[in-house]
Amino acid sequence: MSTINTDVLIIGAGPVGLFQIFELGLLNIHAHIVDALPQVGGQCAELYPEKPIYDIPACPEIMAQQLIDNLMLQIAPFDADFHLHQLVTDLRTLENGRFEVTTSKGTIFNTATIVLAAGLGPFQPRRLRLQGVDKFEGQQINYKVADKASYTGKRLAILGGGDSALDWVLELAEYCEHIDLVHRREQYRAQPASVNKMRELIQQGKVTEHHGNASGLIHSGDNLSGLQLRSNDGEEKALDINSILVFWGLTPNLGPIADWGLEIEKRQVPVDTEKFQTKIPGIFAVGDINTYPGKKKLILSGFHEAALAAFAIQAQLNPDQKVRLQYTTTSPVIHQRLGLKVIKKLEI
Repeated sequence: MSTINTDVLIIGAGPVGLFQIFELGLLNIHAHIVDALPQVGGQCAELYPEKPIYDIPACPEIMAQQLIDNLMLQIAPFDADFHLHQLVTDLRTLENGRFEVTTSKGTIFNTATIVLAAGLGPFQPRRLRLQGVDKFEGQQINYKVADKASYTGKRLAILGGGDSALDWVLELAEYCEHIDLVHRREQYRAQPASVNKMRELIQQGKVTEHHGNASGLIHSGDNLSGLQLRSNDGEEKALDINSILVFWGLTPNLGPIADWGLEIEKRQVPVDTEKFQTKIPGIFAVGDINTYPGKKKLILSGFHEAALAAFAIQAQLNPDQKVRLQYTTTSPVIHQRLGLKVIKKLEI
């Protein structure tokens, strides 16, 4: 396979990685982007595509998948090259200061700069470990909600006690015939407001709360018909359900990135807050994968980081050129890059 030469390689196609394409595109910098998942969107698309997000500027409420769709529309003018369903496996610094990056599919990049936007790294949901579970995974047992309407009339068991579990209890209560919420403890890790709303659903008879652990599946052939539960006091009971959602969190792993000679703090990469550059010149990190004093793991924070990283990358690629800030509202150059056909002059 021939080597792909590029100025920027972005690792991670979540919302921050996608927005990095946009910020680079405004500066006329083309990017290639690699992601281990078979589709773009990161956690937003993989784990909670129909979960609403409320803290994106100018979007009082937006579904996670809609956010990804909008970002893809926004970056369309810049024709980024996507390399999906392949994991970055190796990085080598070349004598000329550039980097050679290899993926699990054998794709080789020769790049001047790298942007790590890999979030928590390659991740998998923590799976339900019960005999026979493989037969039902992806059908009656799932770790994400792809279509809320598919749970209409279902007798659903939701396993977990964090924000994702409680959010989906609240979201799916109007669709399901009944929801059994199973959590190992009486205390929940979710937001108190969500717990209070869940209690209201219990009073309305839409949700039943259980404290204990799933101990077995009840099924007849290929049809899941129940969940065996062992309560904390040792009592065994059978829940009459036909669908299970498991929200036990993720098992994050930086994977090969941890072996690249970067400084690592609690599975995150320290960066400066001027360029969001790591200790290795030319390698930047944005989004959940980075850390710095005051870091907040928010999508909107990642957007800000991507903007500053783009300017730093432009300065590195063109050290003899002055980095100019242009505004999308008034700049004819940016309008041209965005493919706008009509450019209105600013009236003063």
